[in-house]
Amino acid sequence: MAASAMAGQQIEMMGAAAARPRRRTESVAERNRALLEAQHKARRGPTPEVFFAKHLDNTRLVKADDPERRREMRQFAVVMSMLFVLVMVYVWQHFLAIEIGYRVEAQKQQVEQLREQNHQLRLNEAQLTDPERIDKIAKQLGLDAPQPGQVVRPDGSETNAPVWAEANAPAMAPR
Repeated sequence: MAASAMAGQQIEMMGAAAARPRRRTESVAERNRALLEAQHKARRGPTPEVFFAKHLDNTRLVKADDPERRREMRQFAVVMSMLFVLVMVYVWQHFLAIEIGYRVEAQKQQVEQLREQNHQLRLNEAQLTDPERIDKIAKQLGLDAPQPGQVVRPDGSETNAPVWAEANAPAMAPR
């Protein structure tokens, strides 16, 4: 019904524009502008748009307390808090496991490095304690095998003195 009323208004406006006597000075652009304005007025509808400002004072209103809703919200808050705590514990454990994994890998690398260093040190020790090498260096320094009586021991015993052989019999264990 509103559409037919709008169409009727458009026809009336166009008819009114056609009923006016045309002036020779009226151009096509002015006529088109007048028709466009008529269409815009017809689109608004039969009633003008009016907005009223409502001034409401809600300061004296007091919201009624709903114990059922309060209980539900408290339960919801407790459940969500528990869920949050559980998720945080899981995340904490997960990151702790990852951190421990990194530590284990670092210590494995350190152990492997220390094993390689130990192996290199043993090889170095074996090269340095080689009797042929020691004899060769001694000859380069002009050292020779000691003559009898040249060796003096800190305990005061002589190397050329006869040594008594002792045999210690194993003790019998009681039966």
